[in-house]
Amino acid sequence: MSTPGRGPAGSDGGDTAAGTGIRLHAPAPGWSLDADVVVVGSGVAGLTAALRCAAAGRRTVVVTKARLDDGSTRWAQGGIAAALGDGDTPEQHLDDTLVAGAGLCDEEAVRLLVTEGPDAVRRLMATGAVFDTSAETGEIELTREGGHHRRRIAHAGGDATGAEISRALVEAVQDAGIETVENALVLDLLHDAQGRTAGVTLHVMGEGQHDGVGAVHAPAVILATGGMGQVFSATTNPSVSTGDGVALALRAGAEVSDLEFVQFHPTVLFLGPDAEGQQPLVSEAVRGEGAHLVDADGVRFMVGQHELAELAPRDIVAKGIMRRMQEQGAQHMYLDARHFGAEMWEQRFPTILAACRSHGIDPVTEPIPVAPAAHYASGGVRTDLHGRTTVRGLYACGEVACTGVHGANRLASNSLLEGLVFAERIADDIAAQRFGGNGPVVPVPATGPLQPAAARHEVQRIMTEGAGVLRSAASLATAAEALEALYATALNDLETHGKTAEPGVDTWEATNLLCVARVLVAAAQRREETRGCHWREDHPDRDDAHWRRHLVVRLSATEKRALVVVPTDSADFPSVHPLSTPSLEQ
Repeated sequence: MSTPGRGPAGSDGGDTAAGTGIRLHAPAPGWSLDADVVVVGSGVAGLTAALRCAAAGRRTVVVTKARLDDGSTRWAQGGIAAALGDGDTPEQHLDDTLVAGAGLCDEEAVRLLVTEGPDAVRRLMATGAVFDTSAETGEIELTREGGHHRRRIAHAGGDATGAEISRALVEAVQDAGIETVENALVLDLLHDAQGRTAGVTLHVMGEGQHDGVGAVHAPAVILATGGMGQVFSATTNPSVSTGDGVALALRAGAEVSDLEFVQFHPTVLFLGPDAEGQQPLVSEAVRGEGAHLVDADGVRFMVGQHELAELAPRDIVAKGIMRRMQEQGAQHMYLDARHFGAEMWEQRFPTILAACRSHGIDPVTEPIPVAPAAHYASGGVRTDLHGRTTVRGLYACGEVACTGVHGANRLASNSLLEGLVFAERIADDIAAQRFGGNGPVVPVPATGPLQPAAARHEVQRIMTEGAGVLRSAASLATAAEALEALYATALNDLETHGKTAEPGVDTWEATNLLCVARVLVAAAQRREETRGCHWREDHPDRDDAHWRRHLVVRLSATEKRALVVVPTDSADFPSVHPLSTPSLEQ
C-alpha cells in the first residue's frame, strides 16, 4: 500500500531491481550501437527529448517503429492546449484538467504541466512549428474543445496540428545530425549486473544500415512509444500502436498505473459495425466550432446532460452517445455541421473533410455518422515528475507514461502538451547525470511464450466485446477468462513441449497486445465504480469513499507470471520507489 504524497506504491523493490526475468523469444543481437541515451519513439515526446538530450551533449540515438515522421503525433487533429490567450491563466487550465480527471489527477503534476506548458509551446515554435494565426492581429488563433472553459487550443493547418509539429521536430532532428534507426520494433530492456538500465534490443524491419535483431547499449532509455489502441478492434491509433512500451516496461520489472482508463473518442467516423483497425477521427475541434451531436431525428441529446453540452469532457460525451444508441437500438449517432458552409469546412477542417468524402460522406450537405472508438490511454508506465520509472535508468513520457496529469480521463489536447513538457523534464534530468562507459550487459534467457500472429485479432475481439466503452463484472470476467486461456495455452506449450510461436514482428506484437490487455482487464475488474472513462454498468456511480485511489500493477517474477494489482491508500499519485533513483555512472 502507498503512503500519502508521492510515496511508494507497495513494491519492495525486489522485482524492480532485478526485473521479472521475462524476455521475448528472439534471435541474439547481430549488431550493436553505443550511446548515452536511446529514445524509443518519434512523436512529440520522443523527438523533443532527443533534441534536448543531444543539445546537452549526450550521444543520442532515436529508435522508431515506422519512419521518423510517422509517429502518432502526426495524427493529432485538434491541437495543443496552453494558457496563451488574453485572460487565460495556468490556474484556469489546471481547474479544467482536474475536473476532467475525475478526482484522480496528481495536482502537482498538473500544475507543472500548465505552468511550464506555455513556454514549452513557445520553444516548440522556436524549433520551427508554425501555428495558425489571426489575419487581423497576427496572434496565435486559439479555439475551444471539450472540457475547456477558455479558447486555449493552438492549431496548425486547420486540423493538421500533429503533422506540423511532427514536421518541425523531424527537420530539427535531421538538422542536428541525431542518429536514427527507423522501422525498428523495440523488444526488451537490457540490464547490467547492478540491475541498472543498459539499453534495449530491437528488430529492424526492411532495408537500412542495420537489419534483423540488434542492440543499442545506453545507460538511459526513454520510452516514448505512444499508445495501445490496437488492443481494440476499432481505434483512432495507427497500426503500430500495440502497447510495446508498456509491455517492455512490465517485463523489465516496472510498474504501470491506471491502465483501466482508456479514453474512447466520442466522434469517430462510423464505417460500419465490422470496421476494424484505424478509423478516421472527427476532431473535437469540430464541436468546438459549433457542430451539434444529434440522433436520427435531429434531436440534440447532449443538451441538458451537461452544462457544456457537446463540449463536455470526452467521457461524458462518449457515455451520452452510447446511452442514446442503446435507447434507440442504433449503431451510431450524427455530428451535424452543415451550418459551417463549404468555405469553413475547406479552410478549417480540410483533413476531416477529405476523409469523410473519401468514404462517401459530404459534411457540407449531410450529418456525419459517428460512434466512440478507442483513442487514448490515460494510464501507462508510472513515473515521477522527472519521467523516471521504477526501473533505474528507464524513463517514460507521452502516452506510454502515467505521470498523474490525466487522472481518470484526459482533457482534450493536453496530450501533446504533456509529451512536450515531460520530455523536456526528462532530458534535463539526464543532462544533470554524470556519464561513464556502458557496463557489461547481463544476458537474460527468453522465458515468456510468444503468441501466434492470429492471437492479435482474437485479443481485439475479446477486448471490444468485454472491456470497451460499456463494462460489467460479467463482461470483464468473460474477457479475463478468454485472455488467460490464450496465455495459459502458450505457456503450457512452452513449459511442457518447449514450443512457442516463431519469433517475428507479428508474434511479438500479438504477445505485447495480450500483455497489456491482461493488465487492463485486471484493473477494470478491480475498480468497481464508474469514474472518468471507466464505465461499469453494474456500478454506475462514482465511489470516492472506496475508489478515489489508483491501481498499480506489475508482473510477478514468480507465480507463473501472475499480475500483482495493488490499490493505493489514497488518491495521492504514487511515485517511483526511492531506491530506483537512476544513477547513470558506470
